[in-house]
Amino acid sequence: MNDDNRPSPVSPPPRVDPPMAADERTMLTSWLDWHRATVHAKCAGLSPELSSKAPLATSPMMTVGGVVSHLRWVEAFWFETVMSGLPEKGHVTPEDPDAEWRLGAQLPLTRLLQDYEAQCARSREITAKLEMGAGSRRAHHGIGHTTLRWVLVHMIEETARHNGHLDLLREHADGVTGE
Repeated sequence: MNDDNRPSPVSPPPRVDPPMAADERTMLTSWLDWHRATVHAKCAGLSPELSSKAPLATSPMMTVGGVVSHLRWVEAFWFETVMSGLPEKGHVTPEDPDAEWRLGAQLPLTRLLQDYEAQCARSREITAKLEMGAGSRRAHHGIGHTTLRWVLVHMIEETARHNGHLDLLREHADGVTGE
Protein backbone atom coordinates (compact mmCIF):
# COMPACT_ATOMS: atom_id res chain seq x y z
CA MET A 1 0.00 0.00 0.00
CA ASN A 2 1.06 3.56 -0.64
CA ASP A 3 1.00 6.19 2.12
CA ASP A 4 -2.46 7.29 0.98
CA ASN A 5 -3.85 3.69 1.31
CA ARG A 6 -3.97 3.12 -2.43
CA PRO A 7 -2.57 -0.22 -3.63
CA SER A 8 0.93 0.01 -5.05
CA PRO A 9 1.19 -0.37 -8.82
CA VAL A 10 1.70 -3.89 -10.05
CA SER A 11 4.87 -4.79 -11.86
CA PRO A 12 3.46 -7.04 -14.54
CA PRO A 13 5.12 -10.39 -15.01
CA PRO A 14 7.13 -10.59 -18.23
CA ARG A 15 5.48 -12.22 -21.22
CA VAL A 16 7.94 -14.94 -22.11
CA ASP A 17 7.23 -16.77 -25.35
CA PRO A 18 6.60 -20.47 -24.73
CA PRO A 19 9.27 -22.81 -26.10
CA MET A 20 8.77 -24.28 -29.56
CA ALA A 21 9.67 -27.74 -28.26
CA ALA A 22 9.47 -28.96 -24.67
CA ASP A 23 8.01 -31.66 -22.49
CA GLU A 24 4.28 -31.57 -21.81
CA ARG A 25 4.46 -29.88 -18.40
CA THR A 26 6.78 -27.14 -19.62
CA MET A 27 4.66 -26.53 -22.71
CA LEU A 28 1.37 -26.29 -20.81
CA THR A 29 2.68 -24.20 -17.91
CA SER A 30 4.58 -21.90 -20.27
CA TRP A 31 1.48 -21.22 -22.36
CA LEU A 32 -0.63 -20.63 -19.26
CA ASP A 33 1.96 -18.23 -17.85
CA TRP A 34 2.09 -16.39 -21.19
CA HIS A 35 -1.68 -15.90 -21.10
CA ARG A 36 -1.57 -14.88 -17.43
CA ALA A 37 1.05 -12.24 -18.24
CA THR A 38 -1.10 -11.10 -21.17
CA VAL A 39 -3.88 -10.23 -18.69
CA HIS A 40 -1.47 -7.75 -17.09
CA ALA A 41 -0.33 -6.44 -20.48
CA LYS A 42 -3.93 -5.78 -21.54
CA CYS A 43 -4.54 -3.77 -18.35
CA ALA A 44 -1.28 -1.78 -18.33
CA GLY A 45 -1.86 1.95 -18.28
CA LEU A 46 -5.66 1.79 -18.10
CA SER A 47 -7.06 4.55 -15.93
CA PRO A 48 -8.84 3.32 -12.77
CA GLU A 49 -12.20 4.81 -13.70
CA LEU A 50 -12.21 3.02 -17.06
CA SER A 51 -11.52 -0.39 -15.52
CA SER A 52 -15.00 -0.47 -14.01
CA LYS A 53 -16.91 0.70 -17.11
CA ALA A 54 -19.18 -1.81 -18.84
CA PRO A 55 -19.36 -0.66 -22.48
CA LEU A 56 -21.42 -3.57 -23.81
CA ALA A 57 -25.15 -3.12 -23.22
CA THR A 58 -25.76 -6.85 -23.56
CA SER A 59 -23.08 -7.70 -20.97
CA PRO A 60 -23.50 -5.25 -18.07
CA MET A 61 -21.11 -7.22 -15.82
CA MET A 62 -18.30 -7.30 -18.40
CA THR A 63 -15.68 -4.82 -17.20
CA VAL A 64 -11.90 -5.00 -17.26
CA GLY A 65 -11.91 -5.29 -13.47
CA GLY A 66 -14.63 -7.91 -13.63
CA VAL A 67 -12.61 -10.06 -16.02
CA VAL A 68 -9.51 -9.85 -13.80
CA SER A 69 -11.57 -10.67 -10.70
CA HIS A 70 -13.20 -13.62 -12.47
CA LEU A 71 -9.84 -14.99 -13.61
CA ARG A 72 -8.48 -14.73 -10.08
CA TRP A 73 -11.35 -16.73 -8.65
CA VAL A 74 -11.26 -19.27 -11.50
CA GLU A 75 -7.59 -19.90 -10.64
CA ALA A 76 -8.51 -20.38 -6.97
CA PHE A 77 -11.38 -22.72 -7.79
CA TRP A 78 -9.55 -25.06 -10.15
CA PHE A 79 -6.20 -25.27 -8.39
CA GLU A 80 -7.09 -24.87 -4.71
CA THR A 81 -10.63 -26.24 -4.52
CA VAL A 82 -10.78 -28.88 -7.26
CA MET A 83 -7.16 -30.07 -7.43
CA SER A 84 -6.19 -29.59 -3.75
CA GLY A 85 -9.56 -30.18 -2.11
CA LEU A 86 -9.48 -26.96 -0.10
CA PRO A 87 -12.74 -25.22 0.79
CA GLU A 88 -14.07 -22.88 -1.84
CA LYS A 89 -13.37 -19.27 -0.83
CA GLY A 90 -14.80 -17.34 -3.77
CA HIS A 91 -17.66 -14.88 -3.61
CA VAL A 92 -20.04 -16.69 -5.95
CA THR A 93 -23.20 -18.10 -4.40
CA PRO A 94 -26.30 -19.65 -5.96
CA GLU A 95 -28.08 -16.41 -5.04
CA ASP A 96 -25.36 -14.23 -6.62
CA PRO A 97 -23.54 -16.10 -9.40
CA ASP A 98 -22.09 -12.79 -10.68
CA ALA A 99 -20.47 -11.71 -7.39
CA GLU A 100 -16.89 -11.93 -8.65
CA TRP A 101 -17.78 -9.81 -11.69
CA ARG A 102 -19.53 -7.23 -9.52
CA LEU A 103 -16.55 -7.19 -7.10
CA GLY A 104 -14.23 -6.49 -10.03
CA ALA A 105 -16.12 -3.30 -10.86
CA GLN A 106 -15.80 -2.09 -7.26
CA LEU A 107 -12.14 -2.72 -6.41
CA PRO A 108 -9.14 -0.81 -7.79
CA LEU A 109 -7.59 -2.49 -10.81
CA THR A 110 -4.15 -2.45 -9.18
CA ARG A 111 -5.48 -4.49 -6.26
CA LEU A 112 -7.28 -6.89 -8.58
CA LEU A 113 -4.08 -7.45 -10.54
CA GLN A 114 -2.09 -7.97 -7.34
CA ASP A 115 -4.64 -10.48 -6.08
CA TYR A 116 -4.64 -12.23 -9.46
CA GLU A 117 -0.84 -12.48 -9.54
CA ALA A 118 -0.76 -13.80 -5.98
CA GLN A 119 -3.37 -16.41 -6.90
CA CYS A 120 -1.41 -17.39 -10.02
CA ALA A 121 1.68 -17.86 -7.82
CA ARG A 122 -0.34 -20.15 -5.55
CA SER A 123 -1.59 -22.08 -8.59
CA ARG A 124 2.02 -22.50 -9.78
CA GLU A 125 2.99 -23.90 -6.36
CA ILE A 126 0.17 -26.43 -6.48
CA THR A 127 1.00 -27.40 -10.06
CA ALA A 128 4.68 -27.94 -9.20
CA LYS A 129 3.75 -30.51 -6.53
CA LEU A 130 1.48 -32.62 -8.75
CA GLU A 131 2.05 -35.07 -11.57
CA MET A 132 0.25 -34.29 -14.83
CA GLY A 133 -2.08 -37.25 -14.38
CA ALA A 134 -2.83 -36.46 -10.73
CA GLY A 135 -6.52 -36.74 -10.04
CA SER A 136 -8.50 -33.93 -8.49
CA ARG A 137 -9.45 -34.24 -4.84
CA ARG A 138 -12.87 -32.80 -5.52
CA ALA A 139 -15.33 -33.59 -8.28
CA HIS A 140 -16.73 -30.71 -10.29
CA HIS A 141 -20.44 -30.83 -11.09
CA GLY A 142 -21.02 -31.95 -14.64
CA ILE A 143 -17.41 -33.07 -15.08
CA GLY A 144 -16.63 -35.30 -12.13
CA HIS A 145 -13.02 -35.84 -11.15
CA THR A 146 -10.37 -34.56 -13.52
CA THR A 147 -6.58 -34.38 -13.77
CA LEU A 148 -4.01 -31.63 -13.50
CA ARG A 149 -3.45 -32.00 -17.25
CA TRP A 150 -7.14 -31.22 -17.93
CA VAL A 151 -7.09 -28.25 -15.53
CA LEU A 152 -4.00 -26.74 -17.20
CA VAL A 153 -5.54 -27.07 -20.66
CA HIS A 154 -8.82 -25.64 -19.40
CA MET A 155 -7.05 -22.69 -17.75
CA ILE A 156 -5.18 -21.92 -20.99
CA GLU A 157 -8.52 -21.90 -22.81
CA GLU A 158 -10.28 -19.86 -20.11
CA THR A 159 -7.52 -17.26 -19.80
CA ALA A 160 -7.04 -16.95 -23.57
CA ARG A 161 -10.79 -16.48 -24.10
CA HIS A 162 -10.94 -13.75 -21.48
CA ASN A 163 -7.86 -12.07 -22.97
CA GLY A 164 -10.01 -11.65 -26.07
CA HIS A 165 -12.63 -9.97 -23.91
CA LEU A 166 -9.95 -7.71 -22.44
CA ASP A 167 -8.90 -6.75 -25.99
CA LEU A 168 -12.43 -5.64 -26.78
CA LEU A 169 -13.00 -3.90 -23.43
CA ARG A 170 -9.70 -2.06 -23.60
CA GLU A 171 -10.35 -0.84 -27.14
CA HIS A 172 -13.78 0.43 -26.06
CA ALA A 173 -12.33 2.04 -22.93
CA ASP A 174 -9.50 4.10 -24.38
CA GLY A 175 -8.79 2.95 -27.91
CA VAL A 176 -5.67 0.97 -27.00
CA THR A 177 -5.18 -2.14 -29.09
CA GLY A 178 -2.43 -4.69 -29.03
CA GLU A 179 -1.41 -8.23 -29.66
